[in-house]
Amino acid sequence: MPAAAASVLTRRIALVGNPNSGKSTLFNALTGLHQKTGNFPGVTVDKKHGNFRVKYQGQLVEVTCIDLPGTYSLYPKSLDERVACEVLTNTENPDFPDLTVIVADATNLKRSLYLAGQVIDLGRPCVLVLNMIDEAARSGLHIDAARLSNRLGIPVLALSAREKTGIDELRQAIVAPLMPPAYLFSDLASVVPDVVKLVQKEFPGLTHYQALHKAHLLYSEAHPLQAIMDAAGFSPSAAQAEESLHRHGIIGQHIAACTGSQPARPPFTRKLDKILTHRIGGYVIFLLLLFVMFQSIFYLAEYPMTWIEEGFAALRGWCSDVLPAGWLTDLFTEGILAGLSGVVVFVPQIALLFFFIAMLEDSGYMARVSFIMDKLMRRFGLHGRSVIPLISGMACAVPAIMSTRTISSWKERIITIMVTPLMSCSARLPVYTLLIALIIPDETVGGIFHLQALTLMALYLLGFFMALAAAWVMNLLIKTRERSWFIMEMPVYRMPKWSNVLYAIYEKVRVFVIDAGKVILIVSVVLWFLASYGYGDTFAKAREQEAAIAAQITAAEAAAATPDQLNTLYQAKAAAASHKLEESFAGQLGKFIEPVIRPLGYDWKIGISLITSLAAREVFVGTMATIYGAGDEENVEPIREIMRKERDQLTGKPVYSTATGFSLLIFYAFALQCISTIAVVKRETNSWLWPGIQFVFMGVLAYAASWLAYVLLS
Repeated sequence: MPAAAASVLTRRIALVGNPNSGKSTLFNALTGLHQKTGNFPGVTVDKKHGNFRVKYQGQLVEVTCIDLPGTYSLYPKSLDERVACEVLTNTENPDFPDLTVIVADATNLKRSLYLAGQVIDLGRPCVLVLNMIDEAARSGLHIDAARLSNRLGIPVLALSAREKTGIDELRQAIVAPLMPPAYLFSDLASVVPDVVKLVQKEFPGLTHYQALHKAHLLYSEAHPLQAIMDAAGFSPSAAQAEESLHRHGIIGQHIAACTGSQPARPPFTRKLDKILTHRIGGYVIFLLLLFVMFQSIFYLAEYPMTWIEEGFAALRGWCSDVLPAGWLTDLFTEGILAGLSGVVVFVPQIALLFFFIAMLEDSGYMARVSFIMDKLMRRFGLHGRSVIPLISGMACAVPAIMSTRTISSWKERIITIMVTPLMSCSARLPVYTLLIALIIPDETVGGIFHLQALTLMALYLLGFFMALAAAWVMNLLIKTRERSWFIMEMPVYRMPKWSNVLYAIYEKVRVFVIDAGKVILIVSVVLWFLASYGYGDTFAKAREQEAAIAAQITAAEAAAATPDQLNTLYQAKAAAASHKLEESFAGQLGKFIEPVIRPLGYDWKIGISLITSLAAREVFVGTMATIYGAGDEENVEPIREIMRKERDQLTGKPVYSTATGFSLLIFYAFALQCISTIAVVKRETNSWLWPGIQFVFMGVLAYAASWLAYVLLS
């Protein structure tokens, strides 16, 4: 009803808190959305928006919720911290909130109260949320929320975002009348009073802390007041140190008054950390976990992959039988269905990969991986937080590159951005598994180790060590005096939440099937056209020859010819189809680049796939499915079997030999064939220079390494 619609009020809130305080989980609980959550810094790399409605005293309130990147203070050290600080302190920012919800980790209240104190001193309405209160209680920590609320002068609520307890109370607090803090956390009157007065004179109406914070921002932006602040003896680092001492003194008083003694970390976490973060054992356990993951990807996914392949083969055969002959049926069976099967068949492997990654993230182990890898990273010019983009790069380079915003050093961030695409992302997985199945026998070593799984693991490690080597070279070439530190607090170990794990699998599979599938499907249809049509008399004769043999097969089948006679005709038809493909538009295109790729052991058919997969690596599989399926209505054999039987027309030897297979694997391990990655690197560096350098160096590296592999293995 119009009257009801007119009564809806609006409110904008912002969630702010330390990394790993559970902001994104709380955001999901409030809005019903499912943003990706993880338990190490850098997962939320940009602000997220969501909406929900709450009825308050008969009034309906539409709430816009903004999930800000994690930050430890309002003095930003990295790009994502700058986003949070900008939203909370700039009244002209379009996301400036009516109310700030400060999310604190109840198991580590001391750390969270530092940021909370700064937000309270901004003088804007805010609510403090003690998240993970259930874990705090289990560890023996009791927090008197009512007393803390009286001492801070703002509402304080205890809840558990993971268990969804206390969410309704928070919703009511969010839509209650807006009230500024009853009093400030600290007036900081003793910290650079002359500079504060100077800023207050230039910007009237600011409180003492607002003026001090403004002085820090103006100084970092080289404002004209900087010279006057210099003359007044203002030093940002000294002022921050003095403020920090002052705040921690107050925090200690609040902690003592509102909590019992701070319990030690749970014995289980301490004992497990001694094993998982051991300087040698930690690496061994990590490698073993990787091996189990890749072993499972091959073993467990094989059955559903076979079912999917056989299902699509049967569907294509059935469609060819019942649909009327013509180009439209060819397009559907040889273009669309062939492309779709090339996408769907890899869903089981991708689901398994993300099942393991989500389990490791949700349990708290991924944070330990970042810790044990920190020393190794620094030897190659990378930051401790570079581990997170590199590990995330195993899923997708795009969000991984965005997560480099947590790295404060410009040099270390650029190096991390440049080498992250060398990590084997999920888009490479279909290419890897297809080629490995062609050239590596399905055997075990020592009765335990699956040879194909070992090969897959070796490819992932190859990408990782090549990323380190490239970083080492860039560290020598890029000169800077910047220094940085890696600070991260280990979360306690938790049982993975199955809803989070299952949603992570669903989301990644959905992205692969929908987003990558759209590209693959379009490319498949275009390829079907290029592979089914050509120009000139040669192509017309090849098509007529194929049609003539097809007619002979039909007649022979009607006359109940012997199996040998039929096999001879099928072979002749396959040869005619191959000749027609060679004379088609696609064949001409592949032949055009063949002289360049011949040294790598590739023929013109592989050349077509290299061109089409420039858009996205996984397109290679769909392209192969289309090329080897196009022009042959009888041929519904799974793509792996067709490629395994493919012979070189000149030598008669298998096209996909060990040398060619490894050459292709290495090419796809190193080449930057992903337009999305190029686009995000341009966005993050605000320049075409870095993505240009990245594309060239990875291309040269891929070509040289593939050529070397082919020469050595031939």
